[in-house]
Amino acid sequence: MNSQKYTSTWESIKNHQIPNWFKKAKFGIYAHWGIYSVPATGPNVTWYPYWMYRKPSPQYEHHCKVYGHPSKFGYKDFIPMFKASNFDPEEWADLYYLSGAKFAGPVAEHHDGFPMWNCSDTEWCASKMGPKRDVVGELEKSIRSKGMKYMVAMHHAENWFFFPHWNKKFDTSKKQFQELYGELHNTENMENQAVYPEHWGKKYEKQDKPSKVFHDRWLKRLKEVVDNYRPDYVWFDFGLRYIHEKYRKDFLSYYYNKEKEWNREVVISYKWHDLPPGSGILDLELGRESELTHYNWITDTTVHDGSAWAYMKGSKYKSITDLVHYLIDNVSKNGLMLLNIGPKPDGTIPEKDKNILKGIGKWLEVNGKAIFDTQTWDQYGEGPTKMNVSGPFSDNKDKIKYTANDFRFTTKGNKLFAISLGWPNKNFKIQSMDKLYEGEILDVKLIGSKEKIEWKLSNEGLHITRPNRKPCDHAYCFEITRRENF
Repeated sequence: MNSQKYTSTWESIKNHQIPNWFKKAKFGIYAHWGIYSVPATGPNVTWYPYWMYRKPSPQYEHHCKVYGHPSKFGYKDFIPMFKASNFDPEEWADLYYLSGAKFAGPVAEHHDGFPMWNCSDTEWCASKMGPKRDVVGELEKSIRSKGMKYMVAMHHAENWFFFPHWNKKFDTSKKQFQELYGELHNTENMENQAVYPEHWGKKYEKQDKPSKVFHDRWLKRLKEVVDNYRPDYVWFDFGLRYIHEKYRKDFLSYYYNKEKEWNREVVISYKWHDLPPGSGILDLELGRESELTHYNWITDTTVHDGSAWAYMKGSKYKSITDLVHYLIDNVSKNGLMLLNIGPKPDGTIPEKDKNILKGIGKWLEVNGKAIFDTQTWDQYGEGPTKMNVSGPFSDNKDKIKYTANDFRFTTKGNKLFAISLGWPNKNFKIQSMDKLYEGEILDVKLIGSKEKIEWKLSNEGLHITRPNRKPCDHAYCFEITRRENF
């Protein structure tokens, strides 16, 4: 008799439910940290290994100037410089905990094909080269010790097309390095080829589909990470669409069946429509939904303002206020936020990254009850500031600046939270509360403040006289206690 709950079919896989712990968590942290952190040059620093071999590009020009032509100094030659001499997983976990995050973890393998764990099928990994440490394993222990759930981010499906095998001058075309750069295959004339041409309007020609050998390695590495580190959450980047459907189904059923073995719930996320709806949770990179949704979703964004997904020299940063607002807006619409930081190649977390995480944590220490373990209301909010764009990359296209007249709503039990995205006027009105009944409201208070609030409900909404002093920065949570009947 088959003891496995899930079989390798979409019909079976779609029966898997998103865990309650995940729905309650709302906020997580992950870190892009790898060989690409050494050159630390953008734009889009995690794609340095892609662009350093392709001209014209800023990375190619930088590489030739600083390190020499890529035919002389290849990406592999950065590995001895990636020493991680100051990497302290306990310090990372402490910072994640202070941020208020409920789950956290590393990028376990980026497109560059360099696993950050003790990988059994290659010598080209962090435990055997560079840091010579099992980064994934060390972080798993330290993060769990803080009571947080553990996640891993897997980008390795894109290794197939990431490095140029078309130029025989480069080390990327040498057979002895294909465990890092990927299996050699036909990429003739791919120098200026778009990576995702159907979204950039270019034809996708001359690129072979991934081989069976590549697929087997893709699946083997996933199973190894799952078996050895038991992540609560496996996050997938773009590129999953190019993995044959059978392998995707085989992994999802394999991972979801671990729930019974481990006696705990797990979750996966994916981008675009790389998996059928209902088989995991949709991730909107740098994006969000513009309206309240009936389904859960998550967005991954970064502390950096722009395309820096890892440590990058001279990178600009988002403000704490913008990221707190991002989290609030997501939660009010049935979403979660996964925030990325970029440690330096020695393992040090930059002070600006630290300050942002501590700032979010300070806000959540006061107002977390309006975020964690909450539900959506029947509308996500009200206010004059509207999103012009939703979906992937929308926070790159639409710089949203909220006002004190913008509110977001969450609920828990008989509590309704109205979160002002700015310090409201002394006397203000929340119009959406006009749907509440006379006598329904028992009390209104500002979380973090001991001052008594004057309020009145009318057919025009809930009128509030706010306290004189701010209890925190960034956003302000009014807790409305209601009768369960009338």
